[in-house]
Amino acid sequence: MPRSRPTSKIEARARRSWRALAGGLAALAATVALATGSAGPAGAEPPGEPATGPARFAPGFEHGRVQVAGGVLHYVRGGSGPPLLLVHGWPETWWSWHKVMPALAREHTVIAVDLPGLGDSTAPPGGYDKATTAKRLREAVHKLGYRKIGILAHDLGVSIGYPYARDFPDEVTRLAALESPLPGFGLADLYAVTWHIEFNQMPRPVPEQIVDNDDVRPFYGSIYNGTRHPEAVDRERYFCAYADPADRSAGFEYYRAFGADAADNRANAARRLRMPVLAMGGQYAMQGLIAQSFRNVADDVREVVAPDSGHFIPEENPAFLTERALAFFRP
Repeated sequence: MPRSRPTSKIEARARRSWRALAGGLAALAATVALATGSAGPAGAEPPGEPATGPARFAPGFEHGRVQVAGGVLHYVRGGSGPPLLLVHGWPETWWSWHKVMPALAREHTVIAVDLPGLGDSTAPPGGYDKATTAKRLREAVHKLGYRKIGILAHDLGVSIGYPYARDFPDEVTRLAALESPLPGFGLADLYAVTWHIEFNQMPRPVPEQIVDNDDVRPFYGSIYNGTRHPEAVDRERYFCAYADPADRSAGFEYYRAFGADAADNRANAARRLRMPVLAMGGQYAMQGLIAQSFRNVADDVREVVAPDSGHFIPEENPAFLTERALAFFRP
């Protein structure tokens, strides 16, 4: 895809800095690829899932699409019982839940969505703040025939699950939040230790111009490589998803909205969550930071640390997550 030249000296310096970093990351990615057996350029589709129709990863699941404000939302649904909405993080898609979905579906109707603009969901023209995104997910839930749901959210999804539960408390039975403090209540403390947050927040089109198709593997691979068990993360599928420049840009837009999200969360903190909140951090990642964050906005916070896991708990320790989620969401 052709790209315009940098429009300022700042962008030019950012590009040069990224290229230098990308060279080192590319070498690291190549080493990891040799060790794990991964190969092929970003965008080379691994054995995949259809956009609609029966799922291939497990029996009893169906892919579908539903129209919401600003576009079309892709989802995967299966199982029976009380509905449970799964909200993924960045840089992933609904697929991040595939290891836990079959077991959860024994007791729940599981609905795993691709966030607007990511995966197989279309990109809205705006409204990447998390309260607006929560309203889009709620619209999808209603159109699928549900009203009262549980929410299981990871990473970026936590920042969306919270306003869903806050703004529509009568429609959310319980909220499980994995591996992300809230904007306005702890997320900014991570900026000093997690470089990608501020990079992703850079004004458009700086990151869009810096990270092109050739940079997908080193850039996104550096995120996965930082976890406890990087081999557990299905990076090939995510490389394919984020090979689309529109998906990359939508991901950056979610980060650019964190300032507005923080202001919204602080302004509405008095509207405390009354439903139970399971706040889970990885043993080798955020540990108790999620519970610490949610105590600012919720009354019943249940702190859990996922053993032998880094940031990507649903893929690194799916057995533990499944056990705790079923116990937490069980009526």
